[in-house]
Amino acid sequence: MQALESNIATRIAGISSMATRHVLADLAGAYRQCSGIEVSFEAVGGVDAAKRLQAGEPYDVAVLAADAIDKLIATGRVVADSKIDLVRSAVAIAVRSGTPRPDIGSEDRLRRAVLAARSLGYSTGPSGVALLQLFERWGIAALVRERIVQAPPGVPVGQLVASGEVELGFQQHSELMHLPGIAVLGTMPPGCEIVTTFAAGLCVTSPQPEAVRALLAFMHSPDAAAAKRRQGMEPA
Repeated sequence: MQALESNIATRIAGISSMATRHVLADLAGAYRQCSGIEVSFEAVGGVDAAKRLQAGEPYDVAVLAADAIDKLIATGRVVADSKIDLVRSAVAIAVRSGTPRPDIGSEDRLRRAVLAARSLGYSTGPSGVALLQLFERWGIAALVRERIVQAPPGVPVGQLVASGEVELGFQQHSELMHLPGIAVLGTMPPGCEIVTTFAAGLCVTSPQPEAVRALLAFMHSPDAAAAKRRQGMEPA
């Protein structure tokens, strides 16, 4: 990574969805070590983050689902040529620790596990939308509608699973893997994978665009790949 010899920035402030908070904390620590610049991200629900950016809240950098970044570019809130695809994040499935683990090894077996579950948890954002679309494709949306619980923005689905509020929870693997009280069964099986690409971009409100672009270059570089995999994601 090139040193920021001419850049006087000492702190970069960002906003992100909850799904990327662990990997961004990892990357921020690594960047501080090699640049001396502090990077902090406020992690909130992705829908809420997008609304706040659209409303003009001042941040240097945004990390959200790629389509959300595209919308922010279209409305002039993120600089168009700054967008980088950061990570690909797969949805995983979890149950409460100590409870039976259903077989989710194939699309048909997962469908049967969904139909057998007393309650189902999912999140806001693109992965939740994709899950509901999958239930529609399977022809079971009406059958499970009354058993579906959507986690409030900023609340991990795994928290609902750990408390027993939902029996089978679906959320980004990166969010489930760190939570106590749950057992992660694995990611969605072949044929019904749900993978979200998260992207980053320079906010138009940033007074230090060069510093932000240097950070984005670092987060997109091979030096960042190990941290992404360590947090349950793949480099995009």
